[in-house]
Amino acid sequence: MMDNNAPATARRGGSVRNTPARVSIWSAALGVALIVAIFATPMFWLMYGQYYTFAMFMFGVVAIPAGHLGRRRGKRLDGRDRGLALVGILTGWLLLLVVALLVLAYGGLIIGLAFLFGSAR
Repeated sequence: MMDNNAPATARRGGSVRNTPARVSIWSAALGVALIVAIFATPMFWLMYGQYYTFAMFMFGVVAIPAGHLGRRRGKRLDGRDRGLALVGILTGWLLLLVVALLVLAYGGLIIGLAFLFGSAR
């Protein structure tokens, strides 16, 4: 149950937290960590790329709606963690863009290999 004095409590640094904003930023940060892991461990990415891509997609899908909820709740809490939620939203969309590029790269690789092996006959 929400306290009626939530904005006043938030201003005083009380116990009211903007949990959706924090969920959004953590999800976005984990997705970015996966992007870094792709560059840091290319061999694992080649072996388990589908898992990296799926995890990035899921983190992006969680970050975007949680960020929107965090922005809405931040408005009620006198602006608490609204910027954090916005960073989560933008990073979530960035993750989905990277996932789309990775899927296109996978598709291009498969089509290129099929063309290469098809023309070798």
